[in-house]
Order: sequence, then structure tokens, then C-alpha cells
Amino acid sequence: MPKSCYSCPQYWDLAFREETQLEADFVDAVAKRYCDYPVRRVLEPGCGGGRLVVELAARGYNAIGYDLSTPAINYLRRRLKRRGLTAEVFEGDMTTVQVDPPIDLAICPMNTFRHLLTESDARSHLESVATSLRSGGIYLLGFHLLPMDIDPESSERWSARHGKTRVTFSLKVLDSNRRKRIETVRFRLNVTTGGPPQRKVRFEDDFPLRMYTAAQFRRLLKSVPAFELVNVYDFWYDIDDPLRLDNEITDTMFVLRRT
Repeated sequence: MPKSCYSCPQYWDLAFREETQLEADFVDAVAKRYCDYPVRRVLEPGCGGGRLVVELAARGYNAIGYDLSTPAINYLRRRLKRRGLTAEVFEGDMTTVQVDPPIDLAICPMNTFRHLLTESDARSHLESVATSLRSGGIYLLGFHLLPMDIDPESSERWSARHGKTRVTFSLKVLDSNRRKRIETVRFRLNVTTGGPPQRKVRFEDDFPLRMYTAAQFRRLLKSVPAFELVNVYDFWYDIDDPLRLDNEITDTMFVLRRT
């Protein structure tokens, strides 16, 4: 029986570590382009093992991160301590957490938002983040939109390595229901550590994720007047190449401003 991916957040973070510099660089670029104030306090809701929280703290931001997973938050605290860094981290629910004093910028990349399975929960999250932001503060919200010609059985696979540890990450869409706006995705981590002899472990979870078309996200955002849509980017995070929000874009990073 495979273990849950949540039980060893260090392997999950390793699988996505190549994204960390890009995401943190984008925070820097957005702070310069869209904020007419010094960006100091930065929040990541649903931070998991905290790869981005650690990087933001290392860059001098007052980083804040929270997640529902106890193993993830414990791992993040150990990692910060090893690096000699400080950040405010705690267990919390994305639909209810509000941070005070206000933050300057928040970022939630890589589909974490889609774990909120109902319109009500998604709206509650946006409202909670808006309440946590200063007036004019920025929320960077990244997730995959649903293209009109999506392959219902799509899959991805890649590998990452650190020292003697190798992680092969794969995801596969098991079920897709447009009417209910839920797809079920299987996440699998095959991990090889140490050696010789090598140790092999498999982690696996099936997650339901909420589906959004561009129009559906526009409607959701319209129901949260505390935010306005400033711009849209893809996961290349090129600050000089904003895109149109239409049915062609899939890997989407929204720049939202607190009104």
C-alpha cells in the first residue's frame, strides 16, 4: 500500500524545486511593477512544505505561510531552523485564515486553490486573503484553467534529483466531470534514496480538484468586489509578457489587487 504524499513533504518539495526560483523571481518583479509601496510582508496560503516560504525568507521578506498539514508545517519549521531563517508559519485553513497586521503581497501557485471544491469555499478564501491584504495589496493566484479541448485522460511525468535522492513525479487525470466541475487526479511519487543499497518508496494520493474555465473564474472574481483583476501571466512568469484571459490560456497566474 503506497504512503500518502502528505506524509513526507520533503519529496514533494523536491519534485517542484525547479519552480521555486521562478516563483520567487516573479514576486520580486511584481513588487517592482505593480506595488507603489515597499513589499515586506509576504504570505503563502496552503504553503505545504514551504519551499517558497524558505526562499522568500532567504531573500529578506517577512515571510508567512500556513497549511492544514501538520507534517508539512513541522518540516517547514525544521528547514527554516537548519537554514538559520525566520518566518511565521502555522497550521490553518485557506477558507478562514486572516492575517494581521496586513500583508503587502500574497502568492498561491501551482493549483493549491483548486483543492477548494465548492464555489463557497473558493469565495471564502478570496475574501479571507483580501481581508489580510493592505489596501492596494497584490494577490498572485496560480492554477490551471480548463481549455475547451482538454484531453480527459491527460498525464504528466518528470524527475528531480538532490544528492543521492531521486524523485519521479507523475500525475494522471482519473475522472473529469464538467457538470460537477470536479476532476480526480492521481499524484504519484516514486522515490529512490541512498545506496548502496538503495531504498525505494512509493507515495500516492487521489485528489479531487475543482475545474475552472476562464468565464467561470471571471464570475467567481466578480462575486468578490474586494479584488480587481490587474493582469494575467502564464507559468513562464515573464513580467513583460502579460496575456489575455481567454479559452486559450491554461497555465495561469492572476495578478489581483485589493481595492
